[in-house]
Amino acid sequence: MPVETKELKMSEGLLSFITEWKKKPGNLIMILHRVQGEFGYIPKGIAEELGKMLDVPLAKIYGVITFYHFFKLEKPGKHTISVCMGTACYLKGGQDLVGELEQLLGVGCGGTTDDGQFTLEAVRCIGCCGLAPVLTVGQEVFGKLTTDKLPEIIAKFK
Repeated sequence: MPVETKELKMSEGLLSFITEWKKKPGNLIMILHRVQGEFGYIPKGIAEELGKMLDVPLAKIYGVITFYHFFKLEKPGKHTISVCMGTACYLKGGQDLVGELEQLLGVGCGGTTDDGQFTLEAVRCIGCCGLAPVLTVGQEVFGKLTTDKLPEIIAKFK
């Protein structure tokens, strides 16, 4: 039966995964990956429930979540805009893209717009150095960018 926590439910598949991994070494990271895969982030209520299920202190769970950049504590926007800050992108204007996006979206890096549509993040190299500077929106890659192209990209996802 699905576990309900503050309006969120762990699916049967997630509960089964937790049961399968409960006694295995390295289980917490694997389980947190699965939780984030299901919810898009690690909800507080779900983290609390995991602590009870795994007999792990909540502080340890939050220690892992906050140590690894991959895990998110807040629900991301419908669309995540990831601006590459690898060397090539940085040198070709990646920081300018971040600054302009912060202005256009009204949020800082790591923030989510009030309407829940966009989350802005700066990421390390995404492997498209020949297209620098690059950003992604979800799985879609946009390269050889200038700040004047950003409003059009945002409009595409509204």
